[in-house]
Amino acid sequence: MVEILEVNHDKDHVHFLLSNPPTMSVGRVVNIIKSNTGKKIREKFPFLKEVYYASSGIWSDGYFVSTVGLNESMIRKYIQLQLQQNEDTGQTKFEVT
Repeated sequence: MVEILEVNHDKDHVHFLLSNPPTMSVGRVVNIIKSNTGKKIREKFPFLKEVYYASSGIWSDGYFVSTVGLNESMIRKYIQLQLQQNEDTGQTKFEVT
């Protein structure tokens, strides 16, 4: 069973803190989440069928995954404060030294 521990979003992406059994691959979990949420969103907002007429999904193919060890509380806080801090713009910023 997959357990959703935290969830939050920004304007163009979603963050989840999940616990999943070792018998289930991360890719399978992502596929299930995207499939189920995409279906429900299309049911709730029928106009999206016209917007995404060329494909059956509203989610992009990609995803980022990182495992959590000792930093779970830091990751949980980051997810909870996603909209307040607005730090994650989806782009890496490098400092020039």
